[in-house]
Amino acid sequence: MGNADYEYPSIMNGESAGTGIHRVEIPPPQPFFKSLKNTVKETLFPDDPLRQFKNQTPLRKFILGLQYFFPIFEWGSRYNFGFFKSDLIAGITIASLAIPQGISYAKLANLPPILGLYSSFVPPLVYAIMGSSRDLAVGTVAVGSLLMASMIGNEVNATENPALYLHLAFTATFFAGLFELALGFFRLGFIVDFLSHATIVGFMGGAATVVILQQLKGILGLEHFTHATDVVSVLRSVFTQTQQWRWESAVLGFCFLFYLMMAKFFSQKRPKLFWISAMAPLTSVILGTILVYVTHAEKHGVAVIGELKKGLNPPSIMDLSFGSAYMTTAIKTGIVTGVISLAEGIAVGRSFAMFKNYHIDGNKEMIAFGMMNIVGSCTSCYLTTGPFSRSAVNFNAGCKTAVSNIVMALAVMVTLLLLTPLFHFTPLVVLSSIIISAMLGLIDYNAAIHLWHVDKFDFLVCISAYIGVVFANIEIGLVLAVGLSLLRVLLFIARPRTLVLGNIPDSMIYRNVEHYPNTNNVPGVLILDIGAPIYFANSSYLRERISRWIDEEEDKLKFSGETTLQYVILDMGAVGNIDTSGISMLEEVKKNLDRRDYKLVLANPGAEVMKKLNKSKFIETLGQEWIFLTVGEAVGACNFMLHSCKPKSTTDDASQKWSNNV
Repeated sequence: MGNADYEYPSIMNGESAGTGIHRVEIPPPQPFFKSLKNTVKETLFPDDPLRQFKNQTPLRKFILGLQYFFPIFEWGSRYNFGFFKSDLIAGITIASLAIPQGISYAKLANLPPILGLYSSFVPPLVYAIMGSSRDLAVGTVAVGSLLMASMIGNEVNATENPALYLHLAFTATFFAGLFELALGFFRLGFIVDFLSHATIVGFMGGAATVVILQQLKGILGLEHFTHATDVVSVLRSVFTQTQQWRWESAVLGFCFLFYLMMAKFFSQKRPKLFWISAMAPLTSVILGTILVYVTHAEKHGVAVIGELKKGLNPPSIMDLSFGSAYMTTAIKTGIVTGVISLAEGIAVGRSFAMFKNYHIDGNKEMIAFGMMNIVGSCTSCYLTTGPFSRSAVNFNAGCKTAVSNIVMALAVMVTLLLLTPLFHFTPLVVLSSIIISAMLGLIDYNAAIHLWHVDKFDFLVCISAYIGVVFANIEIGLVLAVGLSLLRVLLFIARPRTLVLGNIPDSMIYRNVEHYPNTNNVPGVLILDIGAPIYFANSSYLRERISRWIDEEEDKLKFSGETTLQYVILDMGAVGNIDTSGISMLEEVKKNLDRRDYKLVLANPGAEVMKKLNKSKFIETLGQEWIFLTVGEAVGACNFMLHSCKPKSTTDDASQKWSNNV
C-alpha cells in the first residue's frame, strides 16, 4: 500500500481539515537519580509522611516526630473526662473478655495459662502509646496461638520439654516483633497486601475449623490427643478413644457453649445489649468454677486449670534462645505468625476506623505491633495483635481512644496481683467452649458465597486456603493460598487482556466490541486495546496475540469481501510503562506489518512510554506523525489516508459511508 510515502497534511501541520489534531509531546528529559527518587518515594512513601515537617522550626519538627512515633502525645492533649468515662466502661468490658480468652488461647498454644494474662497486660500498654487506632483492643488470638503450637510443636514436644518449648515461643514472638518493626520502619507494608481478602477469608475459616475440632479434646475430657492439626488426624484421635469420653465433661461443655451462642445471638439482634455477649465468657468461667468447686467435679473426670502464679510478668529476656539448635524454627514461626497477625490487626483497625471516619497508618501500626511483641517477648508474653472479637466489643462499648487498652491492662494487673488463685477450679471444658464460640464467628461462609458470585478465581483461592489448612496443615494452606494469589498477579502481568475496539454509533468513542455489540467496525482499520504495562514477562505473548488478531481480521475480511486491512492502531492508554523487551516487541510488530504492507499506529501513549520510545529511537522508526493523543484522532487520520492516497474504488464505499456516519 505504501502509505508511509504519503504526507498527511493534517498530521504534519498539526491540524486537520475541520478537526484539531494535537501533537503527542515527548516529556522533557529527567535525570536518572531524580526518576529513581520519585519511584522509591511512590513505592515506600505514597502517603508523603514528611510533608508535615516542611517549613517547620526545629522544635516543631521534634514535636511532630515525637507525635508521629508516639501518637498518644498527639491526641493526649485533647483528652477530657468525657472521653475517660467512655474508655473506662469499654476497658472494663473488654477486660472481662480478655481474661478468659487469654487463658484459653494460651492453652491452645500449649503454653502455661498464666501467659495469656501476661500477654493482656504489657502489650496493650505499649500499643496505647504507639498505636494509631482508637478502637483496636490488643491481645492474643486463636489463629496465632494455633500457628505457634503447630510450627514449634513439630520440632519440640510441649509436654516432654516444656522449658525449651516456652523459650522458643518467646524467641518466635521476638522475631515476629522484629519482622513487624522492620516492615514498618522501612515502610514495606505493601508486602502484607499479598495476603488478599480471599486468602484471609479461606485461611481464617480453615484455621477456625481446625481450632474447633481440636477443642473436642476438652469437651470430651480426653487426656491423650494428637498434635497434628489436619481434620483426618483429629477425627481419628477422637473416634479411636470412644471408651475415654467423659459424659460429665461433654454435658458441661455443651451447656456452656449453648449459653455463649445464645448470648451472642441476643447481642446481634439487639446491638445495645452487646455487653451480654461480652460478659458471657467471664460469666461462664465464674459459673463453671463455682460449679466444679461445689460438686468436686474435678474428681469425676472434669479437668481444671490448677494453680496460677500470683504476681506481674517476670522478665524473660534471658529465656530468648538465640543460640538454640531450633533457631531456624523460631525465626520461621516468628515471620509467619508476624505476617498473619499484621494482616489481621491492620484489617481490623482499618475496618473500625472507616466507621468513625479517621485514618490508620499501616506502617505506624506495624511499628507499634513490632514494639509490643518485642517488649512482650522480654516480659513473658507471646504473640499479640488486635483480634476482631475483642476490638468489636471495644467499639460497641463506645471507646474513644486507646486509653481503653490501658484500663483493660490495669484490670488484668489487678487480676494477676489478687485474683489468680480463684481460677484454680476453672474447668478446661469451659475454656474449650469459649474458644469454639469465638471461632464460629471466623468461618465467614457469606464472604465465600459472595466471592463465588463475584469472582470464581478468588473463590478458588479462598477454598484452596481452607482445604489446605483443614486437610493438610496450616503452613501448607497458607503457602497454597499465597501461591495462588501470586499466580493470579503473574497471570495479570504475563497475560494482559487485549481487546478489539469498535466505534459507538454517532460518536468518537471506541469500546470493546464484545462488551458493546452495537459498535461499528472501522473499514480497513483494526483497533486493539492493550490492557497492561508491557514488560519482558508479557512481550512475547503480546506479539503473538497481536499477530493472531491481525490474522483473524484478515480471514474475516477475506470471507466477507470487505475492505482489506491497511492500518493497525494500538490503544496504549492502559500501558503505564514499557521496558526494552516491550520496545523490541513493538519493533517486531512493526516489521511484521511492514512486510504485509500495513501501517502501525499508536494512540494515547503515556509520558513514561513516550520517553522510552524516544530514547530507543522507535519514534524515529515509526514516525511521530503516526502517534496520536486519542483513538478517534488516529482513526480520523487513517480514514483520511484511505481516501487521499489511492484511487477511489468500490471497496472505499464502505469506508466513505462509515466516515459520513461519524
